Amino acid sequence: MKNKYIGVVLIIAGALLMYWGYDVFNSAGSKISRAFNSGAPVEAWAAMIGGAICVLLGILKVK
Repeated sequence: MKNKYIGVVLIIAGALLMYWGYDVFNSAGSKISRAFNSGAPVEAWAAMIGGAICVLLGILKVK
């Protein structure tokens, strides 16, 4: 039962992390940076990948 609660928290936290990473990726500063440097900010990728991992771990805990 405790694992299900942890899984739900991981899913919610992961979804929020992915949303935040996507928001950082599409920010105005990031777009300007990508125009000159042709690279996305590392924090955006880290948040999106970390969020996806949290969601996957949460789904495994809920099952």
